[in-house]
Amino acid sequence: MSKESPNDQKMLEDLLAVCRKNLPKVNEDLITKAFKFALEAHKHDLRASGEPYFYHPYEVARIVVEEFPLDDITVVATLLHDVVEDTDFDLNLMTKEFGKEVTEIVDGVTKISGIFKGQDITKAENYRKMLLSMVKDVRVILVKFADKLHNMRTLEFVSPDKQKRIAQETLEIYAPFANRFGLGRVKWELEDLSFKYLNKETYEDLVSKVKSSRKEREAYIKRFSDPVRKKLDEYGLKYEMGGRPKHFYSIYRKMMKRNKPFEEIYDLFALRIILDTENTNECYTTLGIVNQMYLPVPDRFKDYISIPKNNNYQSIHTTVVGPEGRLVEVQIRTKKMHEIAERGLAAHWKYKEDKSTTDKDLENWLNWIRDIFEGAGKDDSRREIMEDFKLNLYQDEIYVFTPKGELRRLPIDSTPVDFAFEIHSNVGYQCIGAKINGKIVPLDTPLHSGDQIEVITSKNQHPNKNWLKFAKTQKAKSAIRKWMNKEEEKIVKAGKEIWNKKLKKLKLSFSTSDVSKIARKYKYDNNSQFFQAIAQGNVNLDQILIDTGDKSTEEQEKIIAFDKFADIARKDAGGILVDGKSSGIMYSYAKCCNPIPGDPVIGYITVGEGIKIHRKTCNNLINLSSIDADKLIAVQWPGNDGTLFVAGLTVKGEDSPGILNDIAHTIVSYKNTNIKSININTNDSTFEGSVMVYVNNLEHLNNLIERLKKLRGLYKVERFEGI
Repeated sequence: MSKESPNDQKMLEDLLAVCRKNLPKVNEDLITKAFKFALEAHKHDLRASGEPYFYHPYEVARIVVEEFPLDDITVVATLLHDVVEDTDFDLNLMTKEFGKEVTEIVDGVTKISGIFKGQDITKAENYRKMLLSMVKDVRVILVKFADKLHNMRTLEFVSPDKQKRIAQETLEIYAPFANRFGLGRVKWELEDLSFKYLNKETYEDLVSKVKSSRKEREAYIKRFSDPVRKKLDEYGLKYEMGGRPKHFYSIYRKMMKRNKPFEEIYDLFALRIILDTENTNECYTTLGIVNQMYLPVPDRFKDYISIPKNNNYQSIHTTVVGPEGRLVEVQIRTKKMHEIAERGLAAHWKYKEDKSTTDKDLENWLNWIRDIFEGAGKDDSRREIMEDFKLNLYQDEIYVFTPKGELRRLPIDSTPVDFAFEIHSNVGYQCIGAKINGKIVPLDTPLHSGDQIEVITSKNQHPNKNWLKFAKTQKAKSAIRKWMNKEEEKIVKAGKEIWNKKLKKLKLSFSTSDVSKIARKYKYDNNSQFFQAIAQGNVNLDQILIDTGDKSTEEQEKIIAFDKFADIARKDAGGILVDGKSSGIMYSYAKCCNPIPGDPVIGYITVGEGIKIHRKTCNNLINLSSIDADKLIAVQWPGNDGTLFVAGLTVKGEDSPGILNDIAHTIVSYKNTNIKSININTNDSTFEGSVMVYVNNLEHLNNLIERLKKLRGLYKVERFEGI
């Protein structure tokens, strides 16, 4: 190991000092060992800023100790969190040196880092992996939050494109995720830092306006709070009082939501009263004092002490009319509530006596994530699950009741259908109507906090596709899709049976690809839709089979020949790159335009069939993209960097001695073009066949075709394309 510098020694001493201050117990030897191990592992690495890479895990460890002071094991794991991912050291060595507990946290953080690499953050399976790693040990996600926070604090050193991508990912995933874990301070900072890089001009304008109005705000809050202080002192209450920190992204969102300028956003005037007590009654006493002194605004009162948020947040929020008619938001909470509001899970850990066991509160923090994926199977498209995931992160909650008075939390704007599935999936499936506060209402009626809902069911009722338009919870939407897919499978199966009986009766035989061609001909997206139409009586099956029977054997042979060639050419090219990367994403080639290597291509995201690869000139694609351009995705052949690809030519001409040799010589003599295969069939005085060649690009191929056309006796040369 290399010798530590005086600066390294000071960093270690500073870290140990803050650990002693914040942690219940400290294994200084283990932290020291981890510090030196990470320092050695990263000794040759530099960050984008040019500073030693080790500064990153060190600063992340400092954040962990100061923001989430759980235990020394978390600090050790944080110091080592990039070692496995970025160096040659593996998990086995980690276990040997630091034990299984540390290794599992490091491994979990490494997995989560892998999930978010690159620009594709829409893979639902990866979120399942993240869930599993978190449920195993919740400290994994806390280390990841600290890691993300330090990366955002140092984002200025990476390229502008990377800044925007990382900031967007942070704003969409990590900030609301931190909020769900009750990590208030982390959430605000992540949002403000993301905002800074995504909308720099507006951010700087807001910073300037907040700064210039600070003195006026502080003077006003003093005028407002002085009488309140006097009264609280008279009651003998112990408290801290101060303005609430201003978060720029929050101000910006309110400006956008309410379509108002900065000057009109009411809660720039805000006061927080933190009571030094464990008696929650003192919070209500304080509320009474504030309401006696200033007129409360009724619809801006929220009691999160009686009914805490899912992330265990507790506080009273009230808005009152202060001097000069200005609105002031007042938050009232105990010291413990404040710590949980700021540090969430970490504060909860601090107040637990037995830190070796989990408990109900801890489980509640994780249950909402499990709900997102409950019943979400392969039938759900990845994009739908991801959108639901983001939705669940952002949604506010309402509190509604069963007829027996049991409380249920639901996302805002939920409907009786969401409530029904929240009670039980069978209640949801058979839901025919609902009563809200005793009145019968339609199933798409939005629910409000305090509503009492009674679900009306019928054994003859089944989910309706229209329910998906107003259902809000993933639990409801997933169950509806699941039922619809099962029903669809039954209809498809019935259609197949009708089709097979008809073929058997007429003694006909069709392959799957033959059926696909018929389905496309009659404007069905896939075979399943075609079979559904048969089952539902929407097609004239006899007419279809008569029309299909008229197709000449020659044309069918051409289709089969092209399909074989297309398979060879695509396999030879190495498949398709999605967003510039070879990935496990499911894709297939659209039959309407039969793209082959060399064609300019683009992907279209379908439901249940992955990405369909079309030619950019495809008429079907142009129609689809005009309906939903968001479903288009960049794809390309791997051969765009100069790699050769296989192209097919069909040739026809007069059969004469040496014609095969002339064709081969013309091809090879142009740019040393390699021939993969030649297949020529003669018939009387004519010949017809196909040639497969390796070319650089379409220009190479077109020039080759023009040269072949000049051969005597050759009257047809064209690129081999689908019929």
